[in-house]
Amino acid sequence: MRLRGAYPYGDDEMEIKRSFWQHLIEQAWQERSVIWLMGVRRMGKTKLCQSLPNVEYFDCEIPEVRQALSNITLFLESQHGKRIVLDEIHCLDNPSQLLKIAADYHPSVKIIATGSSTLGASAKFSDTLTGRKREVWLSSLLLEETEKLENFTIERRFLFGGLPAYFTAQKLPEADFREWNDAYWAKDIQDLFTVGKRQSFLKFAALLLAQSGGQFEASKFTVSCEVSRPTINNYLAILEETFVVHVIRPFSTYRQTEIVSAPKVYGFDTGFVCYAKMWSTLRKEDNGILWEHCVLNEIQAYLQIRSINYWRDKRGHEIDFVLRSGRDTITAIECKFSSLSISGDRAALAAIGKNFAAFRDLYPHGENYVVCYDVTIPFQRKHDDLILSFVHPRDLIKNLKNKE
Repeated sequence: MRLRGAYPYGDDEMEIKRSFWQHLIEQAWQERSVIWLMGVRRMGKTKLCQSLPNVEYFDCEIPEVRQALSNITLFLESQHGKRIVLDEIHCLDNPSQLLKIAADYHPSVKIIATGSSTLGASAKFSDTLTGRKREVWLSSLLLEETEKLENFTIERRFLFGGLPAYFTAQKLPEADFREWNDAYWAKDIQDLFTVGKRQSFLKFAALLLAQSGGQFEASKFTVSCEVSRPTINNYLAILEETFVVHVIRPFSTYRQTEIVSAPKVYGFDTGFVCYAKMWSTLRKEDNGILWEHCVLNEIQAYLQIRSINYWRDKRGHEIDFVLRSGRDTITAIECKFSSLSISGDRAALAAIGKNFAAFRDLYPHGENYVVCYDVTIPFQRKHDDLILSFVHPRDLIKNLKNKE
């Protein structure tokens, strides 16, 4: 599967509608006056904020803006009853103090503060504002945001990724991928964390992206990155806090047959994964792992959760994603790019059915989903006594949200 020729998009030609995110922010403002909008650099946080009606925008990287915000009380009194955006708020000397005072004493001021990490990830934020804020995690582009666009292909979404400006580029934005790494180090890591070895940290990040979706073992990176195992674990924690990777830990109740300690690590975006793997074209066999990343992105974005697991036993049976939806109810999710290669093939259906059967022997309650790109109408297949539901991500999300 290869993409050839010129690409029909350009930043000035197409605007991606972010309706889901606009609604999510408005909903969050109904619950709290302060919203922490988080997500990696270039994910579109600024443009999303500016697309909201009746907002006033403040870029905290600008010295004049920081000066205006230096007297917190006067500034908040001047914004009474307004909706404001405080972009790059970590540039302030004490950002958490401003947000805390706003939440406690100026609730009429609706604030969106943006950042590239969780609020408590760095020493810049002495208070995580527990009970005073709502968090919105902006992910890579959703399928619903791209599928309606003219000339959309899933191959483009895989290769170009889900950062809006990168997805709409005229050609594969390899230079932008390289530039992003430099900006990530300079503006996110150096400003927020104490990381001594730039080359070691960035090499580790690149290696993780290149093996995205695989099981993680810290000791495998110590020699190539020239740092200790504890340092590798610290690097991983920073990458997770800044949303560059997602650590999916094994689900188990510590039974002897289960894998209990080896996490899987996924890169945040398929474009960066392809770039790290040096893929500028795609083969048919590449679709499976990239589709897995897309499904994970859909689940995380719509449910706004990071508590997703995978399951594997010592005989090699595995379930891609596992979600606990009740004390005893556990949803099992397998990602397969094409349903045609499974649903009509007895051997292929039996192979995937064995994974679900092994899981259900231990955890009998819950639904079994096979999430495929080409399913337009959900359907079911039977494996022994198990019902396997073949769905598109939109139907998976609909069913998962109904369980909330």
